[in-house]
Amino acid sequence: MKANLDLTGRAAPVGTVHLVGAGPGDPDLLTLRAARLVMNAGLIVHDGLVDPAILAMARPGARMVSVAKSRSRHTMKQDAINALLVREALAGHDVVRLKGGDPFVFGRGGEEAEACRAAGVPVEVVPGISSALGAAAAAQIPLTHRDHASIVSFVAGQCKGLTDQDWSGLAGKGRTLVIFMGLATAAQISEKLIADGLTPDVPVAVIEKATRSDMRVLRSPLAGLADLVEGEKVQSPALIVIGHVAAQPDNTIREMALETGALEAIQ
Repeated sequence: MKANLDLTGRAAPVGTVHLVGAGPGDPDLLTLRAARLVMNAGLIVHDGLVDPAILAMARPGARMVSVAKSRSRHTMKQDAINALLVREALAGHDVVRLKGGDPFVFGRGGEEAEACRAAGVPVEVVPGISSALGAAAAAQIPLTHRDHASIVSFVAGQCKGLTDQDWSGLAGKGRTLVIFMGLATAAQISEKLIADGLTPDVPVAVIEKATRSDMRVLRSPLAGLADLVEGEKVQSPALIVIGHVAAQPDNTIREMALETGALEAIQ
């Protein structure tokens, strides 16, 4: 591409787009690199899943642009987000693109990086704690366990053609299945997994607002997933963990929770 020129005809500086993972929610779980970028940024383009406490770390006067997405409302389409990042960088602005979890795990960070590179814009990727790892750890659910699971799979619960996909083998004995964005399709997910051979009584945990003060961990058998989500009015962000690792905590964990005052978060 041609060099970006300023009014004098000289090459104008091009900013860098930093694709930054904000982790599962708690600001204390940001990487040092992510925290420094947020605190020094002049422009932050952020998702709706980024906790307000993280946004509050920005310096006074920083420009904050929300590109929040929800099931019924998209502030900005992905192509428009890509164009925004490129436009601001070509204007000489460094951009912190802040995403919940890790930017390359169901965060569309790969698409944004491709758009920036195609336009000649430098890109830095700052990994974050994936929401799956952070949520499971906060709920004291080991995604792998020598007695229960040696394989973990991540899937998106709102992908196109959900019912046509073959999920057989992703969950079951020795396996853990973690579902992102699965609240709206909880009924279809449950029906699909059972139809693909999973038994209806497989343990399920739904982790809502992980690592935050109002976190909840709700449990049911797979057959009751949809009723649990509806009855408890579970809200995003939430993850669904399916497998024997998601079973009700044993007495040791419950005793630890009692000692720390965290039992109310483990239901």
